[in-house]
Amino acid sequence: EVRLVESGGGLVQAGGSLRLSCAASGFPLDDYAIGWFRQVPGKEREGVACISGNDGSKYYADSVKGRFTISTDNANNAVYLQMGKLKPEDTAVYYCAVDPFVVGCLRRESYDYWGQGTQVTVSS
Repeated sequence: EVRLVESGGGLVQAGGSLRLSCAASGFPLDDYAIGWFRQVPGKEREGVACISGNDGSKYYADSVKGRFTISTDNANNAVYLQMGKLKPEDTAVYYCAVDPFVVGCLRRESYDYWGQGTQVTVSS
């Protein structure tokens, strides 16, 4: 059974940093595409960062390029999202997602497996 558990969210001031973690179990992480998404009430869930399952290429939404970094620790089956220079508009619930077959790893429709999410709040 695929299981994803996010942690590391919290309240941070604008300009600060947070590292989100996603503990994965039930599947080999290096065979799957991995994505971090975020959602605010009333808006669609949007892709933030992802790693392609084909070649390990990393992709980022324009809004977070240069500030966020996605990484994995395959030995521990964990996925991370290092977030820096945070802005109030980064406030959202953040989700990790995985899937063995993904076309466009920033597209939420590509993923069947999701964590429960972790809240990130950035104060101005």
